[in-house]
Amino acid sequence: MEAYDSHNWLRALALHRSDTFRKLVPLLLLVGAFTAAVGYIEVEYMHLSKSSYVSNLPVMHSLLGFAISMLLVFRTNTAYDRWWEGRKLWGQLVNASRNLAVKMSVMVPPEDATTRAFFTRLIGLFPMELKHHLQLEKTRLELDGKPHPEIPDFDRSKHVPTQVVQLMQQRVQRLHKDGHISGDQLIILNTELVQFLDICGACERIKNTPIPYSYSSFIKKFIVVYTFTLPMGFAFTLGYIAVPVVMFVFYVLASLELIAEEIEDPFGTDGNDLPMERLAVMISKNVEETLA
Repeated sequence: MEAYDSHNWLRALALHRSDTFRKLVPLLLLVGAFTAAVGYIEVEYMHLSKSSYVSNLPVMHSLLGFAISMLLVFRTNTAYDRWWEGRKLWGQLVNASRNLAVKMSVMVPPEDATTRAFFTRLIGLFPMELKHHLQLEKTRLELDGKPHPEIPDFDRSKHVPTQVVQLMQQRVQRLHKDGHISGDQLIILNTELVQFLDICGACERIKNTPIPYSYSSFIKKFIVVYTFTLPMGFAFTLGYIAVPVVMFVFYVLASLELIAEEIEDPFGTDGNDLPMERLAVMISKNVEETLA
């Protein structure tokens, strides 16, 4: 996700990596060429602007424009709701990681450096593995130079975030069995650990449940048909001036659809996706400071 100053209009007007204009240039040129061809046929040969039937075409496009605007508003709002829910879930993960680290720092005595190092590593490891899991990256676990014999490598063919939480749950149960924490403390820690997989499951729900295909397909077809019929209405009244007008209309409609496509999956690597890498690094740093 790109951080920016909303008051800086000059930067907002400049083209950037995630700008939809770059992606739409070939289609914009195609729309412009088609509109110019329709305008040329009308101006030079057909002269249909005097027909009463042709004069009603702009009215039809106005009515259809209202319908397509309602569809795009719903599409954009739905996509943004998914993006914002993903951001709230990762904010919840930040809080859950900090809360667990604080409770472990209080319940585990400072002289038990092994247990503190274990939870420092595992709590910080979960958000990074969740990021890899949501992005479907088949990466190997990269341990640092220090030996961690109590933290085995994970089976990448299985659900890695679950394995991370399972290791933390096993260590908590061992602490209770050895008498290092009480039963009430065990209940408190279990409540904190449950949140990790709850957050993971909610993120998977967003990731694995896209907008229904029939709805997304219908909007794209509607945009294409609407745009390629615009020249037949505008070229008869505006002539060649219809070329930039139709290109601009297509740019606006197609850009809204592209933006919705990008933000409906907030766990990718696009410029507007969630900064999961930075959030994971921040969580790891906070946990390390708390349990140091």
